[in-house]
Amino acid sequence: MLDQACDGKSYYAGSKAPPTASRSPLPVNGAGEERLNPPESDFDALRAAEFGRLDEQGVAYLDFAGAALYGASQVANYARRLERGLYGNPHSEHAPSRASMAEIDATREKALAFFDADPEVYEVVLTANTSAAIKLVAESYPFGPGKGLVLSADNHNSVNGMREYARAVGAAVHVLPLTAELRLDCPADRLVLSARRLGGGLLAFPAQSNFSGVQHDLGLVEAAQDLGFDVLLDAAGCGVSGGVSLREHPAEFLAFSFYKLFGLPTGLGALIVRKAALARLRRPWFAGGTVDFVSVAHDRHQLSAGHHGFEDGTPDFLNAGAVVDGFAFLERVDRRALTARLKALTGYFLDRVVGLKHGNGAPLVRVYGPQGVTERGGTVAFNLLDAEGFPVPYALVEQRAYAQRVAIRGGCFCNPGAAEAAFGFADIGALRCIDRLRGRFTVAEFQACLGADKAVGAVRLSVGLPTTMEDLDRALELVVGFAL
Repeated sequence: MLDQACDGKSYYAGSKAPPTASRSPLPVNGAGEERLNPPESDFDALRAAEFGRLDEQGVAYLDFAGAALYGASQVANYARRLERGLYGNPHSEHAPSRASMAEIDATREKALAFFDADPEVYEVVLTANTSAAIKLVAESYPFGPGKGLVLSADNHNSVNGMREYARAVGAAVHVLPLTAELRLDCPADRLVLSARRLGGGLLAFPAQSNFSGVQHDLGLVEAAQDLGFDVLLDAAGCGVSGGVSLREHPAEFLAFSFYKLFGLPTGLGALIVRKAALARLRRPWFAGGTVDFVSVAHDRHQLSAGHHGFEDGTPDFLNAGAVVDGFAFLERVDRRALTARLKALTGYFLDRVVGLKHGNGAPLVRVYGPQGVTERGGTVAFNLLDAEGFPVPYALVEQRAYAQRVAIRGGCFCNPGAAEAAFGFADIGALRCIDRLRGRFTVAEFQACLGADKAVGAVRLSVGLPTTMEDLDRALELVVGFAL
C-alpha cells in the first residue's frame, strides 16, 4: 500500500534492488547497487528464432517504449489465419460473421487475463489505440462543479488532453507534482486536499512513465477511491511485462495499446473498464454499431448496453486475430523471468552510463529520474553534456544513432509534465518563452529563447523482450563517442 510519508524520498516501502554481478570494463555506478544476472539462454534462443532480422540488419533496437517488435511466428500464424479463414462483418449473423466474433471475444478474454481482471467485474471496449480509449472516458465522464479532474504531472498528452473536456463543463483541474527523481510528490496527501476542494471526480496517472520509466505506486488507486475518486490508469508505458493486476489495484479504467505489448497489430487498443463505471458514462453521440434503435422521424435513440455502446462502427475484426496470435506468443514467455531480465538490462546500462566523464572530469551524461532499478521499468531518459556542461542537442544524438544503426528516440516523448520537471522549466523562465512564442512555437525558437545551456528535450532508451547486453554496449559506444 501507499506510504504517505513526505520526506522527499521515494515512498515505496520495503523495496530492495535484487543482487547481481556485472560484466563490462565500462564504469559502474558509484552507488554500489547490485543487479540481477539476466537469464540469457532462453531469451537468446527466442531472439535468434523470432527476431533474427535485428542481427541480419545490424540494428540495436532500443525504442520499445515507442513500439514493441513482433516475432516472426506471429506474422506466420497471422498470415496462415487470413489465408485459411473466412471472416465477415461481425454485425451480421452468418458463419463468417460468427468466426469474426469468436476472435473478437477471444481478444477481450486475453486482454482481461493479461491485466488480471475479473470478467465478472470488468469488460473490454475495443478502440483504435490508447489515446482513443482515454478519449472515450474524457468525453463521457460526468465532470462538473462537483466532479473534477486530477492529473499527475507525469502523463502522456493523451491524458493531459482530458483537461479540455473537464474545463468545458466547469470542472476544476488539479495537478500532482513530481519530486526531483520524477516520482509523485506526496500524492496521497495532495489527493486529500483535492478531495476537499473538488468533492471527488477522476484521477488519471500512468502505471509506468513513458518518459522516465518510473513505476508509480499503484497503492494510489485505492487511496484515491477511498477519497471518492474514480481512477484511470494509463498502462501503455508498461510494455510486455505488464505489471498491473486489476484484482489487486481495481482501477475503474485502464487504457493500453496491443502493439506496445507484442508489436502487431498497430491499429487496436482497449479500455478495460469496471462494468459499474461504464454504466455511469454518458456518450455525447452515437454511431453505427452502438445503438439498439434510432428514430429519425421522432428524434429518439437507445444506446446499446455495455461495451457495444462504446465501439463505434465495425470492429477491426481482421486484426483481432493478430491480437490472439500476439498473446499466444507472449504465453511462451515466463513473465517473471522477463521482468527480471528487463530490470537487469536496465541496471546494466545505468551502472555504466552514469559514471562516464569527459577528459576534464566533467560528467558526460545526465540521467532523468531514478539512477537505480528500484520501482522503475526499462525506460531511461538522459541527455549528453559537452565538456562545459551544456546539453548536446538531442537531434544530434539521434543523427549519430541513426548512422550507427542504434534505434533510440529524442524529444519529450509526448510527456511535457515530466519533461518540465526534469529540465527545471519552472525555475528558468520557460513560461515567458512559451507566451512569447504563442501561435508560432517551434523547438528551435524555444531553445533560442531559453538559451543554449538549457535542455528542451532528452534521449530515451528502452529495452524489450529481444534486447541483449550487446545492444546496450552499442548504445554505450554511441554515448562514449561524444566524450572530449
